[in-house]
Amino acid sequence: MPNVPGLRSPYAKVDRIVYFGRMLDKIRLHAAGKLPADYVPNLGEAKPGMFDARCCRFLGVAYEEIKRRTLAGDGDAAVLEWAEKSGGRRSDDDCIVWNSFMMKRGWHDEEANVKHLQKRVRESGLEGRGIQTFFDYIDFDEGRDPVAGKAWETV
Repeated sequence: MPNVPGLRSPYAKVDRIVYFGRMLDKIRLHAAGKLPADYVPNLGEAKPGMFDARCCRFLGVAYEEIKRRTLAGDGDAAVLEWAEKSGGRRSDDDCIVWNSFMMKRGWHDEEANVKHLQKRVRESGLEGRGIQTFFDYIDFDEGRDPVAGKAWETV
């Protein structure tokens, strides 16, 4: 997958949590007709194991509400503030667990998840890059190098 202008790394944080900003970027890009078709099936809560759905469950809010607020023009911080008021504010420990869980998906996970990551790496021709997690894979696939920059240490 080529670099998608306006789509940030899953490692990027909004306030205390990773991935949330990427989900908002995908909402905005999709509405503008700029999100590649390969990304569309994984939007929202349709697939419970996908990152958008997990993020919504973590925050305790519906994807459609996040989408509505995002497309109404609310900024990242305002959408997150609304989510925390609606779904309940997560503790710092909750956010640490969330961030660690998300940043390590694919690394020493259940066998099916590890095999899925390995398959995606092979199909994308990204072997030998030090990819250990889905976040790493996403970044490499989109033209970023999280391994060289140790993206996980900046969050």
